[in-house]
Formats: sequence, structure tokens, C-alpha cells
Amino acid sequence: MARRLHSLLGNSQRLDGGAMFGNAPRGLWERWARPDDHHRIPLACRAMLLEDGDRKILFETGIGSFFAPAMRERFGVVEDRHVLLDELGTFGLTDADIDVVVLSHLHFDHAGGLLAPYEAGVPPRLLFPNARIVVSRDAWDRANAPHARDRASYIPELQPLLESSGRLEIVQGDTSPTLGSQVRFHFSNGHTPGLLLAELASERGPIVFGADLIPGAPWVHLPITMGYDRFPELVVDEKLALLSALVEKGGSVFFTHDPSVAMAKVVRDDKGRYGIESPRQTVRALDLDAA
Repeated sequence: MARRLHSLLGNSQRLDGGAMFGNAPRGLWERWARPDDHHRIPLACRAMLLEDGDRKILFETGIGSFFAPAMRERFGVVEDRHVLLDELGTFGLTDADIDVVVLSHLHFDHAGGLLAPYEAGVPPRLLFPNARIVVSRDAWDRANAPHARDRASYIPELQPLLESSGRLEIVQGDTSPTLGSQVRFHFSNGHTPGLLLAELASERGPIVFGADLIPGAPWVHLPITMGYDRFPELVVDEKLALLSALVEKGGSVFFTHDPSVAMAKVVRDDKGRYGIESPRQTVRALDLDAA
């Protein structure tokens, strides 16, 4: 049965450019992202939709619109509606049509879209009522016992809702019983424990959902890390391992936070520097079984 891939935009954000580019000097990162008057740069929260026969598999849900207005402004969320739901609607789908949601981790800008839009006085509730929710063991444990440094990145109400749903699938190996062998997982710990990087088999070369290990095209450059990363040197090592494997296999990275590039092929020049070619601003109906 045909497997087709699509990119879906969720709510966008504006976050501090220095935080997003770690120890890279502003004179360098301004070439890639122009900051506003508050030194914030535009970021996407992009999801990846895989149509695998009759199954609809969604990789991440973005930040959504669960924040109250004051918090939405604090975290730079641009739109006040749940943009991902609108995007699903362009495919004739609702959240109830999704069979599996794969979360790289449970930071709010990747998992907040699981929640219904904010309503004053109404407690948070889960969307995607028919979906199996896949997350790694280490990411799940971290969300339930966060460090002081990243506690604000989690949604306290989300974990109990997921646990009580009866639809949570916690994975530790490189495959999921629900997804089967066509989706293989890599694990990363430099940004957050148990970051789950999904790899899709494709006749065009493997496609890896880069999550926060490689959130956008500028971060393909090995030295570029985020101030949000726990262990920047580990991030560089993990990127090197993943990117080198993708170059050897002719693979691509799907970017969740890049506002302009949804997916691109990974290349390496004669000096050993990694970059991209054939960038796609959007992905629509990409046939994974066609060369």
C-alpha cells in the first residue's frame, strides 16, 4: 500500500536568537535568521504526516494553542488558534482521524498540540482521541521528574492525561509494536534525555525527523547548538553520527523548527563540512516507495 509524506505547519513562535544558537556569535546567526526588535527569531513548529495505507501517523503536534493569553505572549506563540487542526482540515482530516502520534519528547513546543485550545475556566483535555501516543521511556521519565533547568518546558497536566488515556506506548528499542519495522528510532540525549528521532525507510534514501537535535537547516552545521541543550558537545557528537550515516545512504532530514525549509537532503563537502541540498519549503504527497 502506498506511503505518502506531508509537512504540516503548527503554531509558530518567536524565541530569543541567542538562546536558539547557543555560543554562536550574533554576527554569524543573523545570516540565517533576522531578529525582531526584541532579538527574537521566527520559528516553525512543523509536524510530519505519514499516510501508510489506511493509517495516518503524525510525528509531533507542535505547540498548539493550549496556553492562556498571557503565557502565549510570554513564549512568543504567534497565532491564537490551533493551526495544526486547520492544516489537517486541508487534507479533509480531523484530529480524530489520526491513528498514531509519535512524540520526539514532551517539551511543550512539541507536545502541546495534543491539547485542546485554551478556554478560560475549562481544564485541559486531550485531542486525538483515537491515536496511540508513542514516546520514549527516558523522555517520559524526564517529563514526570524534570530537572530545575527544564521544568518550565513541560506541561504538568499533560502526563496524567496521557497515562489515564490508556493509549500511551512507551518504547525503549529501535522499533515500536504499533508502527512496525518501517519506522526505526534513533535516540539522542544531548538536548534532553531520550529524544526520539524517527527514521522512515524510503526509496529516495532514509528520512529522519530531526526534532531538537537538528531543528533547522543552520543546525546541520556541526558546531551550531542551542542554549537549551543540556550537553552541547554531546549534541555535536550525536549530529556527527547521524549526519554521516545519512550522507552515506543519501538521506534527508525533516526540520520541525525551520520557518523556510521543511526537508532537505544532507550532503558533505570536500572539507568534511555538512550542509543541505534540494531543500523543500513544503512536502506534499511525497511517495516514499518511488525512487
